[in-house]
Amino acid sequence: MGMFKTMANAWKIPEMRKKILFTLLMLVVFRLGSNIPVPCINRASLQAMFASNDSGLFGLFDLFSGGSFSNFTIFALSITPYITSSIILQLLTVAIPALEEMARSGEEGKRKIAELTRYITVGLALIQAIGYTFGLFRNVLSDNSIFAKIVIVLVLVAGTAFLMWLGEKINEKGIGNGISLIIFAGIVSRIPTTLRSTFTGIKNGTLSVITVILFAVFALAVIVGVILIQEGTRKIPVQYAKRVVGRKMYGGQSTHIPIKVNQAGVIPVIFAVSILQLPATIAYMAPSSGFASFYSKWLSAKGNPGIWVYFVFDILMIVFFTYFYGAISFNPVEIAENMKTQGGFIPGIRPGKSTSDYISKVMSRLNFVSAIFLAIIASMPTLLTHWTNLPVNFGGTSIIIAVGVALDTMKAIETQMVMRNYSGFLK
Repeated sequence: MGMFKTMANAWKIPEMRKKILFTLLMLVVFRLGSNIPVPCINRASLQAMFASNDSGLFGLFDLFSGGSFSNFTIFALSITPYITSSIILQLLTVAIPALEEMARSGEEGKRKIAELTRYITVGLALIQAIGYTFGLFRNVLSDNSIFAKIVIVLVLVAGTAFLMWLGEKINEKGIGNGISLIIFAGIVSRIPTTLRSTFTGIKNGTLSVITVILFAVFALAVIVGVILIQEGTRKIPVQYAKRVVGRKMYGGQSTHIPIKVNQAGVIPVIFAVSILQLPATIAYMAPSSGFASFYSKWLSAKGNPGIWVYFVFDILMIVFFTYFYGAISFNPVEIAENMKTQGGFIPGIRPGKSTSDYISKVMSRLNFVSAIFLAIIASMPTLLTHWTNLPVNFGGTSIIIAVGVALDTMKAIETQMVMRNYSGFLK
């Protein structure tokens, strides 16, 4: 109810209403583009190719593209090249001092990092587009001329570049994180297809009603768990010493440092899925190669024993990116130094290094809980689908991303409303 109340209050503010409408309009544009096929495609051959695929090669890409990949539309590459380029730059920022200095140099540095991200995104999109056009989709082209293939490659790259621009426009003029909302829209758009497949399976007798009910209960438990983890906060008490400046006394009050249980949000899950797509991308580019067969058996979520290898790698990637993103977004040493400068201390902990070590220990424990929770929730539906044959496209990874993005967007709306209330008060 609180979410609907927040939306209703935001709708009453003209500026907020304009931002919400702009965001919705951009998402509508995304969904419209997701239904525009690239030129020179034989639709019957395309459907036959995807219908005959049972190796799980296409599931990961369809997750982020909202079905655009399987329909080979202008947004078939989705926003994954942008996410991959972001991962590459964040890892390089830690390893290369020049990039680290650039990231810390304020708005100008962020602008340069964003520009580098765009260049890398276009490069990755070009490589993927060439691989798909001359590899995976070469047998479904109605025109095999070089000119037709070049046109398809340019259309796919332009589609990714447009989605990147769309996400940045949402960041600038809309509400929430544009890239995350595009992924969210793609995931949510698949719910009707999943429901239709489920009802068809029940009607044909291939699915048990009890199995569907159990999965629905599991999905509800996942949503509740994600909300609890996303909203959970560890409050570290902080006491400020009293200081006398002239005739006035400052300090003496008690406060706390709020540290979220899931500091990284849905970023670890999105990054993990993107990394797991890399071997799939190579397999897509050469579907008849030995690597494609190796991937289908050993790395695919539908392979045997590939499902277990995928399960382990998914968990490891989520754990790694949870700790990595937590480390680059929260600096205990800087917080400890700021507290020491302002005369603050944690009761029972010495200021300085002891304080930073204590905060690091708390962060490590929270990251462990968050990583294990996200890894289990993201991986378990893969195993359940494997055991029950339930045709669920809206699995644990999708639920985590969808719920996490929805919560982050609502927080962004609440933050902007609070800022406007303060502005009105100051005026």
